[in-house]
Amino acid sequence: MVFLQLQRMGRDHEISNDTSGSSETIENHHLSSGGKGKRLWKKVKYQLVEYHSLPGYLRDNEFIVGHYRSEWPLKQVLLSIFSIHNETLNVWTHLIGFFLFLSLTIYTAMKVPRVVDLNSLQHFPDVLKRADLHKIHAELMTCLPSLPHMPDLQKFREELKTSLPSMDMLPSWSSWHLLEQLANCLPEPFSHGNHSDVCVLRSMKEDVVNIIAPLMITPITRWPFFAFLGGAMFCLLASSTCHLLSCHSERLSYIMLRVDYAGIAALISTSFYPLVYYSFMCHPFFCNLYIGFITVVGVATILFSLLPFFQNPEFRSIRASLFFGMGFSGIAPVLHKLVLFWNQPEALHTTGYEILMGFFYGIGALIYATRIPERWMPGKFDIAGHSHQLFHILVVAGAYTHYRAGLVYLKWRDLEGC
Repeated sequence: MVFLQLQRMGRDHEISNDTSGSSETIENHHLSSGGKGKRLWKKVKYQLVEYHSLPGYLRDNEFIVGHYRSEWPLKQVLLSIFSIHNETLNVWTHLIGFFLFLSLTIYTAMKVPRVVDLNSLQHFPDVLKRADLHKIHAELMTCLPSLPHMPDLQKFREELKTSLPSMDMLPSWSSWHLLEQLANCLPEPFSHGNHSDVCVLRSMKEDVVNIIAPLMITPITRWPFFAFLGGAMFCLLASSTCHLLSCHSERLSYIMLRVDYAGIAALISTSFYPLVYYSFMCHPFFCNLYIGFITVVGVATILFSLLPFFQNPEFRSIRASLFFGMGFSGIAPVLHKLVLFWNQPEALHTTGYEILMGFFYGIGALIYATRIPERWMPGKFDIAGHSHQLFHILVVAGAYTHYRAGLVYLKWRDLEGC
């Protein structure tokens, strides 16, 4: 009996020695292959997951089934901008849009203030050649002796013939109010030389407009246009950053979603500024009324978006309806503009752009709210083609359309003033 017990104890000791030896072997193996194990662990830890594995705050669209990032470290989240997941195109569609509008802003700041409708001035040297400039000069001095010193118009005529289309040499004189004074105080049409039956221009007012106006072009204020460009850049960059960083943590997601909503409200609000300011710059009451209204609505929308329940998936339709309603309110100033300037081609031109912009924004909001096309085939549009990506593309298209409208407004008001 004692012998059997001793034999059993010996076997147990051998087993324990084998076990400890195998543990040491496994530990040594891990130490020797630590690099490979660490890399393997990272691959497992930062793998993409499916919708049902997400924490509650990341669950937004059940029709996008997989390829989610979930609570990754900030470094990995930032690096994921160069990897493939269901937010990759959401990030890049608006990031590329941001750089597009940054380039447009720089171009506008450098080039647009000096833009003149050169096509309308292509016959300008001929008008100068046919006009009796010395006579016009004498009349101007008689009419307005306080007029600033004018260059030798004959010399200017010869220089202008060789300098167009470069408009840098044109002096910037006074304002359109001075132009109106000139037109009102000068006599009736001049005739050129012996050709009494051929008027140089139909009236002296047209003489002034065609000869003096291009010299007096003073660009109107640009702040409404740059406010729109700033709102567009803020919206696009905020959206891109939100889609990139929201998967890091619940707190960061909470912050970024609100910045994203603020960007949308800023884009819609500032889109009104060029439309309202340049359409009603000669009607201050309506200009202040419309700009004040959309500013108050925009600020109220931003404050409402700070409420915690606003980001819940069940409020998707309410969010879309709120932003859609902000854009829809732009119909009032557009119709008012058409009533005031129904005979102005620029008014019709800009309205066409604004209708196209509204179409892009409206279709984008509808796609966003209905989650088409992924609701028809869940899981098929996880990487590319789902509703949010289409919404982003339409937002960029709408904003660019409004930029084109803004250029028309600037040229219109620069050349005509109030």
